[in-house]
Amino acid sequence: MSGLHVESTGEGPPLVLLHGWAMHGGLFAPLVPALARRYRVSVVDLPGHGHSRSLTPYTLDAIVATVAAQFPGPAGRVSILGWSFGGTVALRWAHLSPERVERLVLVCATPRFVATGDWPRAMARVTLDQFGDELKAAYRLTLHRFLSLQVQGREEGRATLAALRGQLFARGEPAPETLAAALSLLAATDLRDDARAISTPTLVVTGERDTLTPPSAGAWLAQAMGAARHVDIAGAGHAPFLSHRAAFDAAVDEFLDAR
Repeated sequence: MSGLHVESTGEGPPLVLLHGWAMHGGLFAPLVPALARRYRVSVVDLPGHGHSRSLTPYTLDAIVATVAAQFPGPAGRVSILGWSFGGTVALRWAHLSPERVERLVLVCATPRFVATGDWPRAMARVTLDQFGDELKAAYRLTLHRFLSLQVQGREEGRATLAALRGQLFARGEPAPETLAAALSLLAATDLRDDARAISTPTLVVTGERDTLTPPSAGAWLAQAMGAARHVDIAGAGHAPFLSHRAAFDAAVDEFLDAR
């Protein structure tokens, strides 16, 4: 038993949704009904998040192996939509098993979350650590504040966030050790070489005002990957699928439906 929580609905080609760090698959609830009319949508709680058990050791390859094992499919191929941390998992999955991945949608994803001398398109390590400390000290308050900032000033986003508040913590809080392990994983991971080797058709979606994964990181990804296009959503932050649904849906639908 993997201990991985997956909720699947709809009919059609398989589409896997992977959420961000410290959250759970329930945040994708607004997207699922429309997608499920055309795809077999599987929403995953990543290991240690939501209803899924954690892993020891908590490594990126172990996470990929655990998630990928749930989706053999009739032909063994899936499309993946990964947001933030979920985008990191999706990138690594596509690199390790290119024959298994049909298409990628990378939402506010980056090959490297922490800035270095040769990678300025990221936040400082101290910023990432501070966010982790705030989550450990006051998980619910910090997560509410984080999501509110992402939809600030948008009626559509505020309405979506209000609808989500009731279920945001319905799956509990990740254990502090999981938050710490996942944060350390994000801080240490560098997938720039992986990205250069991926030729899977890919849509990279960024938010113009995203400060966690700047749009310049997404632009780099789209240029580095062999078959990628980049859509930057004006005015959006780190969660464009919540704050700018019309623009987000249009970009994703056009990409996924193209054959």
